[in-house]
Amino acid sequence: METAVFIVCAAIVLAGALGVVLARNPVHAALSLVGTLFGMAVLFLNLEAHFLAAVQIIVYAGAIVVLFLFVIMLLGVDRLEDLSVEPITGQRTLAAIVGLGTFGLAVVFLLSGDIGYPAEGILTAGVTDQYSNLRQIADVLFTDYVYAFEATAALLTISVVGAVVMSRRMARSDEAQEPAGDD
Repeated sequence: METAVFIVCAAIVLAGALGVVLARNPVHAALSLVGTLFGMAVLFLNLEAHFLAAVQIIVYAGAIVVLFLFVIMLLGVDRLEDLSVEPITGQRTLAAIVGLGTFGLAVVFLLSGDIGYPAEGILTAGVTDQYSNLRQIADVLFTDYVYAFEATAALLTISVVGAVVMSRRMARSDEAQEPAGDD
């Protein structure tokens, strides 16, 4: 039975991966990615890696791909935008001020002392066999590797912003290449 499940899921993963690469519509590519991630989750279940299967579905298929779909839909890839018109007056200035303020507060909190360093033994008490594997992973992830976890979240946010900027630049260059006077 395990071999049959592996073969079917491997075929689903390969078909989804090909769909991601070959799809011309970005929404179809993102949906193919969801199929690939679900197939990988079943393969993780086949290997009895229940935590990885749950993370695969909840984090990747449930959150990240939905976020990508939201950005794709928000951008409206099927229509061109006039980038010279600012929809909300002063939003770029306000965003720069809020971003610099948030960065400044983060630096102040990190340099102010005990922030991020809990009292010894509170969060890093010895892990014993009475906890499940999931609890042990969570303890290590949210104590020893919390900064790496937060950095990953920041990188994902930056990648979405980068995708938005790149798509706007591509739309602008496509608009400049259109021949004038075809009406």
